[in-house]
Amino acid sequence: PNAVNQHTIINDFKDYSRFYFLGGSANWANIRGLLTNNISNLQLYEEGSYKAATVDVWGISDKNLFLEANKVLKEQSKPFFAIIQTADNHRPYTIPEEDRKHFNMLSFPADTLKKYGFESNEEMNAFRFTDYCYQQFMEAAKKEKYFDNTIFVFVGDHGVEGETDGLYPKAWSSHRLSDEHVPLLYYAPSLLQSATYDYTVSQIDLLPTLAGMIHQPYTNTSLGRDVINQQNLQHAAFIIHHDEGNIGVVTDDYYYIKNVNIQHEELVPVKDNLPQLSAQQTDSVKKKLSELTSAIFETSKWMLVNNKRK
Repeated sequence: PNAVNQHTIINDFKDYSRFYFLGGSANWANIRGLLTNNISNLQLYEEGSYKAATVDVWGISDKNLFLEANKVLKEQSKPFFAIIQTADNHRPYTIPEEDRKHFNMLSFPADTLKKYGFESNEEMNAFRFTDYCYQQFMEAAKKEKYFDNTIFVFVGDHGVEGETDGLYPKAWSSHRLSDEHVPLLYYAPSLLQSATYDYTVSQIDLLPTLAGMIHQPYTNTSLGRDVINQQNLQHAAFIIHHDEGNIGVVTDDYYYIKNVNIQHEELVPVKDNLPQLSAQQTDSVKKKLSELTSAIFETSKWMLVNNKRK
């Protein structure tokens, strides 16, 4: 229960309206409590708030969710902070009949699907449909006044475990890094210069970085960083697998894992062709990353019940 009382940088966007759009019900996993107790004056749109029909367990389709959200956002006369939570790339991989005449379904042999990390054509097409939904949203938003003055952030909440050796180094499949690997794109062609940053960051860095982009003053009581403007940035992201008791950090070069229940630790390269470390070098890297892992883990446990809303 203490976890639903958390300070968030979203509340530092003082003069902004705040929206959360979800295609299904916010009763799932106590999302309603987490959102409404932590984000001040949140306007929550969920199943039953829309004209579009429900298509499966996740509610309305992502395309209709985007278009319904656009209808709300285009009417706003003050700045807004909005989250639109998509779901169509989850099972049961529903692609609505109304979209099948515009969305081109593809089919590939099983070995090709496996090579690129997919279990089935249904899964692959559902991922493609997500991109199609983004396209529909962007085309609709570009017609509205808010588009040129808005930063759109595309990010995943988690990845998918599967065969990735055809695309990524071995650790992505052998140590489940594909579970944690997600896209992150800040898109605002009228506001941001095109740039690619090739270093390790975390989902928790998203809000401080966004606030930095618009020069929004904020109080940061999280572990996230502004990964574009902050100096001396350590390129690392924390990972936890609760069932196994594994915690660790991934850096630009290595993934360090240790177990909180038994004496076990590993150091795995996340790049191909890294130079071979000596035993002494390996121990040094393990020691440094072990300390960082424990520091983040223990701080996070403390913050869960002490990072209270002011």
